[in-house]
Amino acid sequence: MTLGSKIAWDDTVLPFQLDASDMRGRVVRLDSALDGILKQHNYPPQVEALVAEMALLTALIGQTVKLRWKLSLQVQSKGAVRMIATDYYAPQKEGDPARIRAYASYDADRLTDAAPFDQVGEGYFAVMINQGEDTTPYQGIAALDGPSLAACAGAYFAQSEQLPTVFSLSFGKSSSPGVAEHWRAGGMMLQHMPKASPFVAGGTEGTGTTLQPKDLVEGEAAENWHRVNTLMATVEELELIGPSVTPTELLLRLFHEEQPRVYEAQSVHFGCTCSEERVRQSLSIYSAKDIATMTTDDGRVTADCQFCSAHYDLDPATVGFEAETATGD
Repeated sequence: MTLGSKIAWDDTVLPFQLDASDMRGRVVRLDSALDGILKQHNYPPQVEALVAEMALLTALIGQTVKLRWKLSLQVQSKGAVRMIATDYYAPQKEGDPARIRAYASYDADRLTDAAPFDQVGEGYFAVMINQGEDTTPYQGIAALDGPSLAACAGAYFAQSEQLPTVFSLSFGKSSSPGVAEHWRAGGMMLQHMPKASPFVAGGTEGTGTTLQPKDLVEGEAAENWHRVNTLMATVEELELIGPSVTPTELLLRLFHEEQPRVYEAQSVHFGCTCSEERVRQSLSIYSAKDIATMTTDDGRVTADCQFCSAHYDLDPATVGFEAETATGD
């Protein structure tokens, strides 16, 4: 993407609240951030679409959590697309961008011309939260039921967090004269306000009975939920991904009678945490004998990052716990 095509609300997540109906939500735009994720790989179109959808969901959900370190979403399936993994890293300090990365694993010979979600078979959608050292990681899962990954995410919140949640997402490639083809993606998340913190540290949620968002509200809350969902359903694709309508203008267009209140937007960049130091640390548990089995015919130990395709080429004599011990002496 050229600087000329960059607009102010690209690669941001805007939190908002609807005071009249006790709802909260997020509006996301991922453009160069999604480009950064997808250009690392030469995915088929069906896989690109699934990764783009997961990246939007990750940015929306990650910004919702009071996150100190990392949120991960993961799809594991028996279909042609075996796995999709995403990470959202919270800003390290105020004013910093959040970072997002993603990759997919798939069997190319099993892909079909069917819709992207049809490439995903039986499996589960997982949400994992790691708040850093001295905390217990959280994991919740939901079955891969529904017409889309966004529907699976909504089912997860209904089932594991008892929070009515819906998403509206759009993405695709854009091109214009003088500007290289690039991704534009946008989405909205709408959620009924929780009575308590939606995430409880520790434990693993099972799939249980599948609930739908509408099953969790009744009375006036149900009326509010239906009304706001009806308004959200009128959003147009170009309003989510086009350059002409700002997120705040979109909220006023959709929800002006719901008293929308917006908060400070969070910028989101593509970013990977891999490094040579991390590779060496992961190899530090192996003996020299183990390292020998990992050494190539050229006498090197190599590693590739699945998220950003970075390639690491190391001297086998410098990795493993025996090498570290020798260095210490």
